[in-house]
Amino acid sequence: MEIDIQRICADAVSGWTIRGRRILLVVPDRTRTCPLAALFRVMHNLLAPEAACVDVMIALGTHAPLPEEAILAHLGITPEERAGMFRRVKLMNHAWSDPAQLTSVGAIPAAEIAALSGDRFSMEVEVRVNRAVRDYDLLVVLGPVFPHEVAGFSGGNKYFFPGISGPEVLNFFHWLGAVITNPRIIGHARTPVRAVIDRAAAMIPAERKAVCMVVDGHTLAGLYAGEVDEAWSRAAAHSARLHVREVARPFHTVFAVCPPMYDELWTAGKCMYKSEPAVADGGRVIIYAPHLHEVCQAHGEAIFRIGYHTRDYFLKQWDRFHHEPWGVLAHSTHVKGIGSFENGVEKPRVEVILASRISTGDCRRLNLGHLDPDSLHPDDYRNRESEGILFIPKAGELLFRAPAFSKASP
Repeated sequence: MEIDIQRICADAVSGWTIRGRRILLVVPDRTRTCPLAALFRVMHNLLAPEAACVDVMIALGTHAPLPEEAILAHLGITPEERAGMFRRVKLMNHAWSDPAQLTSVGAIPAAEIAALSGDRFSMEVEVRVNRAVRDYDLLVVLGPVFPHEVAGFSGGNKYFFPGISGPEVLNFFHWLGAVITNPRIIGHARTPVRAVIDRAAAMIPAERKAVCMVVDGHTLAGLYAGEVDEAWSRAAAHSARLHVREVARPFHTVFAVCPPMYDELWTAGKCMYKSEPAVADGGRVIIYAPHLHEVCQAHGEAIFRIGYHTRDYFLKQWDRFHHEPWGVLAHSTHVKGIGSFENGVEKPRVEVILASRISTGDCRRLNLGHLDPDSLHPDDYRNRESEGILFIPKAGELLFRAPAFSKASP
C-alpha cells in the first residue's frame, strides 16, 4: 500500500511549488475510514525537506476536538517521533464556534446563491474559515471520498467547508441539502450543495491541492492527487462504482450496525442516510449502536429542543423554526428521512429505531423509536435479503439504493 502512495504522491508533488512555502495539511477526524497515517507520513516526508513548515489541521466541522494524544495516534506518530522528526509539526483542531479562530474571506452575493441553489434561496451568505489559512501558502487536503447525504460525495473542498469553516456557510448549505432531501442528493457528484462549497473554497486566499483516497473496507483502492476539483472528481467517480450498492427491490427492514467510530448520534445518523434509499415505504431502519450514549456534544441541547422530524414538518411551520440553527434542522430531517406534514399530522416514510444507550424516554423526546440493544441478536438479521431484511455489518459508508431512488437527482 505505501509503495503506491509513495509513487502517486511523489509524481504529484514533483509538479508543485514547495521550496520555502508554509504548508497546511487538512485531514479528517476519526469518523472516516482511511489509511491516513500512511498517507500523512509519505506526504510529510515529501514536503518537509523543502517546505518552511508542514502543519496539520483536523477538519472537524462541528465535531468535538481531539486531544493531542488522539491526533498522534490518528496520524500514526509515536511519542518518540513526536519528540524527534515530527517535533516541528503544529497539530491543530478546528473550532467552528470560536470567533477568534475565524476570518471572513467575503460573502457570496444573493444573486449567486440563487443561481447556485437552483433558485431555492436568494440570500447573501458570509464565508468565514479558520483564520490559520492566512498563515499558509499551500493547503493540501488528505482525505477519503464516500457518498454523502449533504454534498452528494464527501471529500475535496468539503474539507474546507464545513471542515474548517465558520457557521454561516455551513448552516446554509446543510439546510439547502435538506430542502433538496438526502435521497435526491446522495451519490450524485454535481449538486447545488457542492456548487456552493466550491464557490466558497475559491475565496480562500491560499493555493489548494488534494490527495483523495478511495477505500474498500480498510484497504486503499484508489488515490488521486492534484488540483482539488480534478482529484476529487476522479475519486468521486471511483467511489460511485465502489460504494454504491444498487438493490433490486426495497427492504421492509434494515438492520444497520453502527461502527464505534460514530460515537454520537450526530454521526451515527449516517447509518440512516446511507440506507434510506433502500427502504420500502412504511419500512424501518434499526440503528444498532450498543456503544452509543451521546446525541451530540455540540448541538445536543438544540436537537432535544427540536426533535427529529421530516423536512416538511419544518417548512410548513417555518415561522416557528427559522431561527433555529439550520445545520441542526438539516441533521434532524436527514435522520428522520423524507415524509409529509399535512393538517398537523407528520407521516415519515420510514420508521427510525435507535438501539443504543440513549434511553427510551430520550428517544421519545427526540421523536425516534427505541429498542434495547441487549435484547437484540444481530445474527438474527443476517442473510435474510429474500425475506426483505437487509443486514449492514458496518453501516455509514456504503450507500444502498433501490430503483425508485436510483434515478432521483438534485
